[in-house]
Amino acid sequence: MNNKIGVIVDSFRVGVREGLQKAKAVGADGVQIYAVSGEFAPEALSTEARREWKSYIASLGLEISALVGDLGGHGFQDANANPVKIEKSKRILDLAVELGTQVVTTHIGIVPDDENSPIYAAMHKACAELSDYAAGMNAYFAIETGPETAQHLKKFLDGISSKGMAVNFDPANMVMVTGDDPVQGVHTLRDYIVHTHAKDGIRLREVDPRDIYGAIDHEKLADMAADGDAFREVPLGEGGVDWPRYLQALKDIGYGGYLTIEREVGTNPEADISKAVQFLKTFRA
Repeated sequence: MNNKIGVIVDSFRVGVREGLQKAKAVGADGVQIYAVSGEFAPEALSTEARREWKSYIASLGLEISALVGDLGGHGFQDANANPVKIEKSKRILDLAVELGTQVVTTHIGIVPDDENSPIYAAMHKACAELSDYAAGMNAYFAIETGPETAQHLKKFLDGISSKGMAVNFDPANMVMVTGDDPVQGVHTLRDYIVHTHAKDGIRLREVDPRDIYGAIDHEKLADMAADGDAFREVPLGEGGVDWPRYLQALKDIGYGGYLTIEREVGTNPEADISKAVQFLKTFRA
């Protein structure tokens, strides 16, 4: 495995600048930064501030693997709310490209089984527009795996003509929620994977994904992952992700992008993230 190792800055639960310094300290190659609200939201950053952040990140020897553009709530299921969300997503992508990355990761809401439903139509229309916008910049909006099986997500993506909509593959979400096999999922989604999250977890009981991702609330998700009765997020290598087989699957499909560590629970995220970096480095050739 020769993939670069990233860290979601916000997983340190400190400000962006301190989080970047911690990412450097634990030995990461790059970072992913939450860019929906707060100090890294597009509307909070002037042209000069963007240049300064890009320069500062480079001075640490880091690069940006992706931005987090997850707007939460029901994703793009509500046609009436979508124009504002689409516009916000485009501005996040503009920021990403300006900072030197081609990837914005997001949750789009649960893709319905019924392709003729109004919700499916609303999601498809929004994603098609965002896909076209991203493709025009040689960039991607990457849908995070978790709410649906890999096969169902692939079918949705296959229905979008341009290639600006892609996948941010999170193996732990599959293990914890859908029960899908991440190794098979990699092969199923091989044509779409542009970014991955390195996370691990265990499933305690079968759960309806709609109860987890129906209206995305990250604080609620973190609480469920910490002490809920359906699943647990655990440190890398201690859960249900078969890391040797999973990393081999990524190698088999020719994925050369980032493995970006996400840690949403625990009382000492810095220690957990440092351990995760070292765990991934054990697979390096």
